[in-house]
Amino acid sequence: MEPFVNIFGQLDTLHNFIEPVLLALVLANMVTRFLAHNRHVAQYEDGGADAISRFVPHELTNVLLMLASFYYVTVNHHGGLILSMFVAGLLVTDLFEFESRKVEARRDLALDRPKGALSLWALSLLYLGYQMLFTGTIETVVG
Repeated sequence: MEPFVNIFGQLDTLHNFIEPVLLALVLANMVTRFLAHNRHVAQYEDGGADAISRFVPHELTNVLLMLASFYYVTVNHHGGLILSMFVAGLLVTDLFEFESRKVEARRDLALDRPKGALSLWALSLLYLGYQMLFTGTIETVVG
C-alpha cells in the first residue's frame, strides 16, 4: 500500500477507519432502503401515486455513502474506484427505481421491491467485505 498523504486536513484522521465507516453507511443504507420501501407502499395505499415521495433519510445515506466512497479513493485507489463505481450505480439505480415505483402506482400495480438497487447494494457490501478482509481492516472491527 502506498504511504498515506494528508490531503484533507483534519478529515484525514478517518483514513484508518474509513472502511468500518463505509460498512456502517452501507448497512444504514439497507435499513433506510427497507424503511423507504415500506413508506412508499403505505403512501400508495393511503393516497395513490401522487402521494409517493422520496424518503429523505435514505437520500441522505446515499449522499453520505457516495462522499465516503470518494474519500476512500484517496486512501485506497483501486478499491476506492471500484466501490465508488458500485455506489454511483446504486445512486442512479435508486433514481430509476423511485420513478418505476411511481409508474407502478399510476398503473395500479403492486409496488415491487427495488431489485436492481438491492443487487448493487449486495455487490457493494460483498466488495467492501472483501476489501476489509484483505487490507487487514477486519481486525479493527472484530477485535
